[in-house]
Amino acid sequence: MANSEKRTTTIGGGFGSTSAPKKGTYWKKGADKVPGSMRPVYSAKYGTEEIAAQTRLRDHTSTKGNKKKKDTFADFDYRMNDAWDVDEEELNAMALSKLQEREQLAIQQELNESVHDTGQNDAKIKDPSASSETLTDVAIINEPRPTSPIRISSEPVADVELSRQHKFGLLLSGPNTDLEELRKLSWKGIPTHVRPMTWKILLGYLPANIDRRDITLDRKRKEYFNFIEQYYHTKTEPHNEEMFRQVITIHIDIPRTNPLIPLFQQELVQQIFERILYIWAIRHPASGYVQGINDLVTPFFVVFLSEYLGDNVKRVEDYDVKQLNGDKLRVIEADTFWCMSKLLDGIQDNYTFAQPGIQTKVKQLEELIKRINVHLQKHLEQNLVEYLQFSYRWMNNLLMRELPLHCTIRVWDTYMSEPDGFAEFHLYVCAAFLQRFSKEIQDQRDFQGILLLLQNLPTAKWGENEIGLLLAEAYSLKYVFSGARNHLNQSK
Repeated sequence: MANSEKRTTTIGGGFGSTSAPKKGTYWKKGADKVPGSMRPVYSAKYGTEEIAAQTRLRDHTSTKGNKKKKDTFADFDYRMNDAWDVDEEELNAMALSKLQEREQLAIQQELNESVHDTGQNDAKIKDPSASSETLTDVAIINEPRPTSPIRISSEPVADVELSRQHKFGLLLSGPNTDLEELRKLSWKGIPTHVRPMTWKILLGYLPANIDRRDITLDRKRKEYFNFIEQYYHTKTEPHNEEMFRQVITIHIDIPRTNPLIPLFQQELVQQIFERILYIWAIRHPASGYVQGINDLVTPFFVVFLSEYLGDNVKRVEDYDVKQLNGDKLRVIEADTFWCMSKLLDGIQDNYTFAQPGIQTKVKQLEELIKRINVHLQKHLEQNLVEYLQFSYRWMNNLLMRELPLHCTIRVWDTYMSEPDGFAEFHLYVCAAFLQRFSKEIQDQRDFQGILLLLQNLPTAKWGENEIGLLLAEAYSLKYVFSGARNHLNQSK
């Protein structure tokens, strides 16, 4: 008997037996789970009766615990909004509210049944806990619950959008807008009615301090129209041959700006664009006006126009600007000029002599594709297609000729929330964009077919989903390659 006890102690000691002395080993807890370790025979440690007692205790505890956890999770999850849009306090409040509603419902059902059925009422009085448990279980079974840890919002899309609008409203109306938080919130897109102010703040046109905004707007708008009075009349003077040539180019390019959108074919709108582009060119003599800059005016004009359209905002592309008050049009014109100037300040080398910024980005795009899609790269090389032949326009016009206007506006939401979005992140968007049509490009078997496809990509019906996937892929590429100078063939 002594030998048997000694043997049992020795075997159990290595597996956490209480009778064995404690050892200062690394695996202090759960030593029986160490990979490759020996497993004890359970009955060697415990007798048959003890095992049965522990089993009953574990089953009772597990069942009781599971019921409690089940009810808590259902109450919590029943009214749970998207985890990204609702904070912890709101979730707890909603869970508590729902639990109180159920308790009141159970009490009311018991009272109603007691009026119509005395016998059932007596039974419930004898065993009230059983009645309460039954009611709770029925309510839980009838509720739809997610089958995986992924949270799927049961809210309608409109409710989610209202929640995002509320968050933007709180940020923008505070005494000092948190720019970092505003960028994070804007990355996935900005609600229409707060987009004008959000763009102005993200671009640095409006200050984060709410008390300085009105003063800044008044000053900048007056400054713009002072430029108009000072310089615009000089556009017809022939003494400056270079500026006169640019005026002719502006005059030719403006009617070509989004020719399929009625808004931009209105004479009044074209006059506004001509003033904006001329003033910008005369204030930036290092580059002057370059073809393609005219496209960059349109998103700002549409977004700032939408601020005054109310219920007509969905028809902004068909809106007749003559219906708008002249003072409001002046405000839209000045804000468009300054925000376009802020954008161009970050990509100025795209438009200076020889356009070095565009040449660099085209080369980097080629280096990226070599690393992420070798088959596509070889196909382009075999058919003598050079990147400059199709991606020059992508860099010069920021993909505006390749995407519908509403998609461009959505992409710009993300560009403005990214550091150097128009200069750096745009490169990865172009790479993701080319990768998106890799199969279609490789299906083309000659130079002409490839270029015709690349200049007329089928994006006319693109919407939020396609743009969301494009931006997500671009972010993945940036995460892998950003800062890797060797990958992008950059010089230090």
